[in-house]
Order: sequence, then structure tokens, then C-alpha cells
Amino acid sequence: MNAPARNAAVVASSPAPAALEIAGLQAWYGESHVLHDVNLAVHAGEVVTLLGRNGAGRTTTLRAIMGLTGARKGSIRINGKEAIGLPTHRVAHLGVGYCPEERGIFSSLSTEENLLLPPVLATGHAGMSVDEIYDMFPNLKERRHSQGTRLSGGEQQMLAVARILRTGARLLLLDEISEGLAPVIVQGLARMIRTLKAKGYTIVMVEQNFRFAAPLADRFYVMEHGQIALAFDAVELGARMPVLTELLGV
Repeated sequence: MNAPARNAAVVASSPAPAALEIAGLQAWYGESHVLHDVNLAVHAGEVVTLLGRNGAGRTTTLRAIMGLTGARKGSIRINGKEAIGLPTHRVAHLGVGYCPEERGIFSSLSTEENLLLPPVLATGHAGMSVDEIYDMFPNLKERRHSQGTRLSGGEQQMLAVARILRTGARLLLLDEISEGLAPVIVQGLARMIRTLKAKGYTIVMVEQNFRFAAPLADRFYVMEHGQIALAFDAVELGARMPVLTELLGV
């Protein structure tokens, strides 16, 4: 009678798998070997930033998670499920949302039509409603009838992120979302990330804008030549600045 209860207690106390765990990841574009033995982990509810110079492999890491590179080897586990061999649409259905640098909104459709397009993923999490999106992004509510071509760069970026939130994805991969945007828009995106973190979302950001990324992240990974060169917690940021200056030129 007692043995099953003890076993149940052991199961209940077992740690939950990381939201994202990458081990020995290698990736290629054609003959070009871009990622070399990348290892990292992101826990549920964390904001983790990938830092590095252009060409270091940060965007390729996000694309490899989504199955958008060429050949891949190693392990990519999402909430404990192996995804290295899955096609992109199957990765998305594990609850992953990817916002690429090019945004990819439908320019001929209105803001609201863009928001109504994304399918809801079978993740057990409901996507945000359109009203919830408008609460988070008042600019989009004001421009809900405007075509994508008439949105500013910042509004297009907000829309790109908002579409992901409609799907129910809880692991968000955000690639250079602050690039080229006005400071006031960047501040709005920072508020968005803090709000999403408070709601329990897990976020992996690739960012060149160190001043934007630094106050938001719980942990940092620095990439160089397709590998992780340095990993540290946010509390270590001050002590790590000399080596970051050397690696990034910040």
C-alpha cells in the first residue's frame, strides 16, 4: 500500500525538464559548417539572451531549433521532447514561436487580418485573444485597419511578435527585434518582454543592442565562431564586462 505512494512522491518531486536544452548541436548551410558543438539550457520562465558579433552563429542557433537550417546533428529537447529530427511545423506544435529578423508579416493584409491568421497550436495553452494583444500593443489597436505596408517598422515588429502570441506558443525565439527601431519603440518592446516574463513565457533573444538586452535577461550566452564562448547569470554582468568588451566591443 505504501510503495505506490512513495513512488508517486518521487515522481512529483522530480524536476521538470528545461524548456529548451541543446546538447552537441552542429548545423550546416549546404557545405558550410556553421554551428560547432553548441550546448545551452533555458528554464521555463527565463529570459536568455544570445550575444555575439555578426556571424557568430546566434541566428543560426534559432533557425536550427526550428529546423530551418540544412543538416543538423546533436540534441534539441523542448520541454523534454527530442526535436532534432522534426520538421518545422512539428517543432512549432511543441509550443515554439519564432520571430525572424525579417518579420514576415502579410503586407497586403490589415493588422487585424494578420492577427486572425495564425493557427492555435495544440500545446494546452490558449493563445492571447485579439483584445489581449491590443491591451499589450495599443499602437496595433489604433492601426488595426491599416495594411501592413502602411505600418511603421516598430508597428510591424510588434505585429510580428503579436502573431506568435496568438498561437499559444510559450517558448519564444526573438531575433533582433529592436534592430533599427526608434528608442521609444524599443522601450515599448522592453515592457512587452517584462510583461511576458511575468506571465510565465520563456524567451530566447538574439540581440546586437546590448543596452536593450542587458536589463531584461536572467542569463547570457556569448557565441563566437559557432560555439558558446561564455555563459553567465545576470548578477555576474558587472564582473563580466571586461571580457564582454573584448568579445563584443560593447
